[in-house]
Parts: sequence; structure tokens; C-alpha cells
Amino acid sequence: MTTTPLTRYDRSMLRLMNDRRGRPLYATAARRRSVVAAHLVLTAAIGALMAYSSLTESKPIWAVVVMVVLLLPWMVATGAINAATRGLLELRGRALDERQLAERARVQACSHRMMTLLLAATAVGLLVTGATIGHAPTTYTAPALIAVLAVHWLMPLWVAGLTAQDEPAEDDTPAA
Repeated sequence: MTTTPLTRYDRSMLRLMNDRRGRPLYATAARRRSVVAAHLVLTAAIGALMAYSSLTESKPIWAVVVMVVLLLPWMVATGAINAATRGLLELRGRALDERQLAERARVQACSHRMMTLLLAATAVGLLVTGATIGHAPTTYTAPALIAVLAVHWLMPLWVAGLTAQDEPAEDDTPAA
């Protein structure tokens, strides 16, 4: 941690991110991968419903209702990933130690590389689609860019959740 004193907000967020009550959700690497996969699927489903409701001429209310219903498990999965990483991306830098700051930088660098590839693939996809149909695919450009923005926002969380290490087993025997 830095020498800057923690504020009340920092201390409360540190307590929240280190709360172990939800630990069974992310105790093992397989569970963390499952939570990240569920979060990714829920994000895709919510995004698909948003795109569907924006691209259809009729505005289906059922799509909005399903999005709202999916938002609750999405938030639980987000909280589980944040807790599994002990707030690596949510806490301010002054609340993290040197190892966590280095891990945060590594996660952000990896996410940046992955997003560069995704942005390049999206641009190539839109250009190829435009060349194939003879004009720019303006109908799908906005939903595609919004989807890429959402992935850009969430990629560090997914990378951190996938690369989080198991916590050491607790010893029940006292040190000799």
C-alpha cells in the first residue's frame, strides 16, 4: 500500500472486496472459470436482446423484461468475480499492495492486447461485409460498436477472473 491514508470509502470497499462469505462461488479455478463463463454468456444475452430490440421495427416489451431479469444474475456474477480477485480492478491504487498493483497492470496489458485483436477483427468484419454487399452495413454498425465497447469495458474483469490464483489452504495446526 502507498503512504496515502485510506479514506472511509477505501476502507469500506476493502472490507467488501475481502468478504469471504461468497467464497464457495469462486473457491477453485474451475468455479472461477464457470462464473466468468456465466458472466460472459449473460453479457452476450443481454447484448443480443438490446440489439434485437433496437433493430426490430416493433419494440418488444418482452425483450426489456428479459434483460431486467438477466441483470440480477449478471450483477451476482460480477460481484463474485470482483470478490475472487479481491477487488483488483475496483479498489483504488492506494488500497492495493505492490503485488496487486503489478497484477492489475498485467491484467490490463493482457486485456489491451486482446481488445486490439477484437477491434481489428470487428473492423475487418465490417469492411468485408461492406465490400460484399456493396455499401457500408450501417444497420449493424452501431450494435457492433456497442458490443465491442461492452467487451472493452468487461475484458479486464474476465481476464482477472480467469487468471486469479487459488488462495493458500488454511492450516488448522499452530506453528511450532
